[in-house]
Amino acid sequence: MELSDTVKMMTSEDYKERFRAEYEQTKTRTEKLHCMLVKYEAGTLSFTPSCPPALLKRQENVMRAYLDILEVRAEIEGLDLGEATE
Repeated sequence: MELSDTVKMMTSEDYKERFRAEYEQTKTRTEKLHCMLVKYEAGTLSFTPSCPPALLKRQENVMRAYLDILEVRAEIEGLDLGEATE
């Protein structure tokens, strides 16, 4: 899913839809950051990040922890995140 696919969900009156959008956005951003870090470590990244890789890895870890929290919350609230968690 692309970030642009979540725009309608983010403006929904239904908090469950906004929750799903937040989850999808965070998941997408985390995956993109991870791919960037893999390319950086492999020496195939097309640019040099201005932030140190250690800080970017820390950001990725925090984002993954946040995804875990959202998944637990969704389970508690009986909210189906769909294919996003499979």
